[in-house]
Amino acid sequence: MSRTDNPVIRALLERRSIRKFTGQSVAREDILTILEAGRWAPSGLNNQPWRFLVITGDDPRRDPLAECTKYAHIIRASAACIAVTLEKSAMYSEMKDHQGAGACIQNMLLAAHALGLGAVWIGQIVNDQGASLAALGLDPEIHELQAVISLGHPDQKGASTRKPLSELLLEEI
Repeated sequence: MSRTDNPVIRALLERRSIRKFTGQSVAREDILTILEAGRWAPSGLNNQPWRFLVITGDDPRRDPLAECTKYAHIIRASAACIAVTLEKSAMYSEMKDHQGAGACIQNMLLAAHALGLGAVWIGQIVNDQGASLAALGLDPEIHELQAVISLGHPDQKGASTRKPLSELLLEEI
């Protein structure tokens, strides 16, 4: 069996950020599957400090949320958005909890890909925590926004390039 015959390795290599969507809704079951994938991400001390808020197309928070990022067009075009926050009282180590949130988000992106959906990690939206959390109706004393995942049925092929591994290695193996 070659490495790319493995479905996990194949998903890691084939997943791309998708920023254009068809407008078709995403099934509730698919959203729940994506959330479950995030729930199973590793976290320091297994504290699982992440919290999720799903915003669908008819949610009145969608437009105010879109106004919090220069990628408003992506949020407006997506079938659903998942806001990923950290619950501050559940955190024990800022660095480790942020790393865990990244793993959680990556799990959700991979799950979306495995379901045939497109998704993109919108990180720029966290630059204004106050406005973003207010748009979501969340208390900044309780939550720290980590990212918004926009998802839907893809209306584009994703593309990406990567640096050669030799440029990333600190020493030869």
